Amino acid sequence: MSLDDETRAATLGDRVPQILIGLVLIAVAAIAYYVLTVGKGMGIETGSVLLVASLLLMVLTGLPLAVVTALIAILFTVGWFGPMGLPLVASRVYSFISEYVLVAVPMFVLMASILDRSGIARDLYNAMRVWAGGLRGGVAVQTLVAAIFLAAISGIIGGEIVLLGMIALPQMLRLGYDRQIAIGTVCAGGSLGTMIPPSIVLIVYGLTANVAIGDLFLATIVPGLMLALLYITYILVRCYLNPTAGPPAPAAEREMPLGQKLVQLKGVVIPVLVAVLVLGSIYGGIASVTEAACMGVVGVMAAAAVRRELSYAMLRDALAQTLNTCGMIIWIGIGASTLVGVYNLMGGTRFMQSAITGMGVEPIWIVIMMMAILLVLGLFMDWIGIALLTMPIFVPIITDLGYDPVWFGILFAINMQVSYITPPFGPAAFYLKSVAPPEISLADIFKSLWPFILLQLVALGTVLAFPQIALWLPGSSG
Repeated sequence: MSLDDETRAATLGDRVPQILIGLVLIAVAAIAYYVLTVGKGMGIETGSVLLVASLLLMVLTGLPLAVVTALIAILFTVGWFGPMGLPLVASRVYSFISEYVLVAVPMFVLMASILDRSGIARDLYNAMRVWAGGLRGGVAVQTLVAAIFLAAISGIIGGEIVLLGMIALPQMLRLGYDRQIAIGTVCAGGSLGTMIPPSIVLIVYGLTANVAIGDLFLATIVPGLMLALLYITYILVRCYLNPTAGPPAPAAEREMPLGQKLVQLKGVVIPVLVAVLVLGSIYGGIASVTEAACMGVVGVMAAAAVRRELSYAMLRDALAQTLNTCGMIIWIGIGASTLVGVYNLMGGTRFMQSAITGMGVEPIWIVIMMMAILLVLGLFMDWIGIALLTMPIFVPIITDLGYDPVWFGILFAINMQVSYITPPFGPAAFYLKSVAPPEISLADIFKSLWPFILLQLVALGTVLAFPQIALWLPGSSG
């Protein structure tokens, strides 16, 4: 091939994405023209197909999901109801941002941000690590235990994975752990934040599905611990069958005097107190979720102050991270709730309910179909958008079928945990890559996650087949 040919090929390769985006925009423009000219006359069946098609096409352009959903909502509002229907969009925005429970989200994010910037989490991990002893895979197991504690005092996933990637991954690699076990433990353990209360995923689900968040927190305890136990069992069995996969800690580290080990346990005290403060006040009926989140922020700030780690710079950075994270959540929520609200006014929710319930299959197959849809959406969409787009449609159907929406919420949380580590866009892999050693590639990370993805699917199937795993605690508390 000549130099000119190579140049033309490279130029064409650079232009291919632009050509595809151009074709996508032409298709979207054609849909927009049809919607604006035909309007309500197209019928809800055609309208539903065009709405979903325009959503998928616009996502391919790389525009933020908040912008995509808002634009499509405005398009279908004008096309279906005319320009005078635009106040409907404003009313949907107001109804979303005025939800009181939303205040809990920035509070839990701020808790996690302060936790990340203080030494509390590091001391917690060190306290767990000194008890590994001679157990094969012991450091990985205690990394998972530390991840459970971290999830119980923050509910945010990204920070946990970054933190464990900085302190636990180097430790396991130094001890000679199999790289896939070490990577999978960090990503899967850090993703337990979707399941262990106070989970932001469950807060958003409860807000969207109009389900008591306290019941969701109770319901997720057993499935969350069951999933963590599946991870631990896999690691122990793998290390038992292959002792080199997870060697024990060196004798010099595991033969620490008992008194010194007990001193190290002081790193557990603050996380336990914060978890008791937050979750105990919710389960004890002392405070609502929002109030408990505020108490948790006060508790973490007080702990950082006692440890002399609270500073203006740390608080400023924590608030900045909280603002960025919550800004994304709020904007996606505004766009998604607006789109779903407009679709509901078009009669779309009733149409979907009648279409799904009229399929003539057993109700459990409808639930399985919903789980499959969520798994597919999780491959290329953020969990926030998935929750706000699908739950207003799915949850009424689940209720009509006679299922408990609390149980469905736990299924949703497990499903979203799968999406966190599933290629090609699993965010857990990208979080870990940002702090992993340079020799660990993104392909290495995704390759390490498949056993843990299978374990998540096992947990999803187990809770699907045996709903009481999730429902017995809320039932006993009622």
